Parts: sequence; structure tokens; C-alpha cells
Amino acid sequence: TSSSSRSTASHSLSSSPSSSFSSSSSACNSSSSSSTSTARPGRLAPVDISSSSARWAKSYDVCICHSEVDLEFVEELVSYLESQPQSLRCFLQLRDSVAGSAVMTELCEAVQNSHCWVMLITPSFLQDPWCRYQMHQALAEAPMANGRTIPVLKDIDRKDYPRELRNLYYIYMALKENGFRQIRDTVLRYLEELCRSSTSGME
Repeated sequence: TSSSSRSTASHSLSSSPSSSFSSSSSACNSSSSSSTSTARPGRLAPVDISSSSARWAKSYDVCICHSEVDLEFVEELVSYLESQPQSLRCFLQLRDSVAGSAVMTELCEAVQNSHCWVMLITPSFLQDPWCRYQMHQALAEAPMANGRTIPVLKDIDRKDYPRELRNLYYIYMALKENGFRQIRDTVLRYLEELCRSSTSGME
């Protein structure tokens, strides 16, 4: 990886907690989000995720885990993600849960049926036992799956970042537009890697 791509990667993250990941692995992961019309040295060719069976193996591309107090903000995020050219499929609990189903069942199925999980960590999230339950379900589903769990910090100090997530980099929601774009890029990067792995496995 060139020094310029490492510099670009370091600016793609708002901030990060102390973790065991090296800066070089962070640069490699971040640089994979960049796509161009042709493959370049040190870059992977873009992948068409719209026709990949790996993407459609699950009902949703991303599950938004949040407190009901933050619903208005989450609805803006979902609207942004679903309006992208890739038509990202979002699970929004109050919209997509089946009426009459048990809350625990719906939360577990939402995690299992989604490729990625956005954890909107706010003061209300930290106080909501259902939010923490869903966070633990996501970690149990894929504890080491790089890019699947996407922590997003909003209106809390970095010192309040949940201990369970401290081996993962997070997005700090300082500017809404930038934060939304980072979430989109992280989801797309994971889906591209998923589809690329699926394609190579069939060759």
C-alpha cells in the first residue's frame, strides 16, 4: 500500500478507540472502499453487488440498532441509505417488525437476517436494555467479522464507548452528512467484499 493511500485511509475514520488492530491493517481495510471504473495497482476491481446471490441470501443489507428516543434521526439515516443507487435494504424495527411478534424474537431475527449492523450509540442507547441485548446478539452472531458491526457514536463522550465494542473502530457523528456517508461506504465495502469472496469461491 502506498503512503498516499495510507494517508487517505487514516482520514476516512472520524476516530478510533484503543485496539489491537495495527494502523497498516486499518489502511488496507479503508482503502478497499474506493472504487474506480478500472482496476489499479494496489486496488481491487469494483464489484456489482446488485446481481450477487450472496447479497440476496439475507433479507436486509443493514439493521439499524437504536433507541426509540432517536427514531427521528434514524429515519433520516434509513431514508438516505435506501435512496442510494444500490438501493440498500434497511431493517427499521418499528417499521419492519411483525405485529404481535415477541420483541426478543424480532430483535434476534433482525440480526440474523442482516449483513451489517449499525449501532447508533447515544445516551438513550446506553440506558436501553433492549439496545444492549441486540448489540450482544450482533457480537455473538459474528464476533470477528470485520465491517459487519458498525458502531456510531452520537452525543456521547468517547470514554462512554461500550467496552464490548472497543476492539472495533467507530464512526463519530459530528456532522450528519459526513457520518451518513461513512456509514454508507462501510456497508458497501462489506457487501463488495462479500460478493467478491462469493465470486472467487465459485471459480
